[in-house]
Amino acid sequence: SGINAEYGGAIPYLPQYLQMKEENSSEGFSIQVCFVLLMANILRIAFWFGKFYETPLLVQSGVMIVTMLIMLELCIRLKKEHPLTSTTRRSFTEGESIVHKFEDFDINFFWRWSSFGDYLKCLLTIILGIAALTYLLVESSGYVETIGTLSLMTESTLALPQLLQNYRTGTTQGMSVKMVMLWFLGDSFKTLYFLARAAPLQFLLCGSVQTLVDILILYQVVSYKEVEARNK
Repeated sequence: SGINAEYGGAIPYLPQYLQMKEENSSEGFSIQVCFVLLMANILRIAFWFGKFYETPLLVQSGVMIVTMLIMLELCIRLKKEHPLTSTTRRSFTEGESIVHKFEDFDINFFWRWSSFGDYLKCLLTIILGIAALTYLLVESSGYVETIGTLSLMTESTLALPQLLQNYRTGTTQGMSVKMVMLWFLGDSFKTLYFLARAAPLQFLLCGSVQTLVDILILYQVVSYKEVEARNK
């Protein structure tokens, strides 16, 4: 139904949100996931202006943007409140944390800023840039199809930052397994649907990539727990 299409995509993030609130830590969740989904849905909304699609899917993009902003705000707030418990702790000089701002334009700290406001500034800059391009090129079918494809491809990599963070830290502690299970169920169902409906190949490939990454993260959950158990 339309309601499922509009709000279903946000449901997997509820367990992660609640877990971060309960633990007072955002350590296990990669905020790069927020960036990937924000970009994918901003592009999808821009795509709508060049090629209208079903309204529930448009509303879904708006819901996902709001959801990712809520997740991002909590992550940044928890890191500010508990900086010394962070494995990605900020540098400290003479007892004070070094503040990184969007205006610094330091690529080494892209999407690793100290204030939630800096993330909003970045997103506003991106939205204005895409809006200007779309306004100028909305009549170009090549441009419209390109942003549609980019949106699809970007969304297909949404779990990849989480996979890489787990690999770098060697643990899945702080990451909600329920979130990943819901990713897996949604992505596998979507891939089977694409297969049954003989959807274009790129849809099937993107769905398959998402499902594969979900499986790899679930494998990390099991394998890292075994390593932690042996080391006790």
